[in-house]
Amino acid sequence: MLLRYAELSKHPNLFLKLTGLRLVEFQNLLLEVQPLAQAHRLARLSRPKRQRAIGGGDKARLDERDQILLSIVWLRIYPTNELLGYLFGVSDSTVSRLIHRLIPLLARNGNDKMKRTDPGKKHRLNLPELLKELPELTLIVDSFEQKVQRPKSREEADTYYSGKKKQHTLKSQITIEAKTGRVVHVSPSVLGPTADFNLLEQSGLLPDLPPQCGLMGDLGYVGPAARLPGQGSTPRRKPRDQARSPEDVAYNTAYAKIRIEVEHTIGRIRTYQALAHTDRHHRLLHTQRVQAASGLVNRQIDSRLLKYRLAA
Repeated sequence: MLLRYAELSKHPNLFLKLTGLRLVEFQNLLLEVQPLAQAHRLARLSRPKRQRAIGGGDKARLDERDQILLSIVWLRIYPTNELLGYLFGVSDSTVSRLIHRLIPLLARNGNDKMKRTDPGKKHRLNLPELLKELPELTLIVDSFEQKVQRPKSREEADTYYSGKKKQHTLKSQITIEAKTGRVVHVSPSVLGPTADFNLLEQSGLLPDLPPQCGLMGDLGYVGPAARLPGQGSTPRRKPRDQARSPEDVAYNTAYAKIRIEVEHTIGRIRTYQALAHTDRHHRLLHTQRVQAASGLVNRQIDSRLLKYRLAA
């Protein structure tokens, strides 16, 4: 039996395992992504150098719904193109074309889902007050790395080698809302050795940060946090050759309980194996993969929050 939405939708638990989405979440995704896919298809078929009229040529074996399903399954379980083509009844070259065509559309839709809470006219608060009174305006930033294939050139390979991971990696940075765990910003993917504070400054997040928002990070973000008085914060460092004070221990413990939310969100994003397994596609569309997976995770979080609101 070929993998198709018509059959897979009869097995909701299996659908969730293969896509990370419940049926209603996927249907809502289709309402937003299908118009993008249709517009992209029309633009592709209407290109000036195309010799065949629209409607000519072989007909696609997969409709747009199944094409989008194929792309999400690729993100989720990261099979080879040959295996995914076998499951969907298409060639591996067709799988490659669909991934190159649809992952950027899913990334664009994912970016549209990354809306921060509107701070309105509320005044800037310091960190303790912000966490207590306006947690929806507190953002948490962190990064993660994915192993990549070692480049053939020694010089290029050295630029990817992460001393932290002891392997060749790409690094991605996400920013989330502390209260909900929703992703609100994804940085472009960079070489693994890039320092966190350099990645933050290159990402374009800081100039776009409203003055009412607090920004939390780990000790890798000490530099940028120091340049955001009243907004940026990190855990307290241990004094050299001295024991931590009880106040610092209590502060760091409370801080970690809030910051752990970003680790949970990264864990959800990396259930999409295209961001967890060794990258087999030579870093192609890596930023778009993170954006697409982040958008799918936001859909899961939004459904959970809606469920809680309805139950309240």
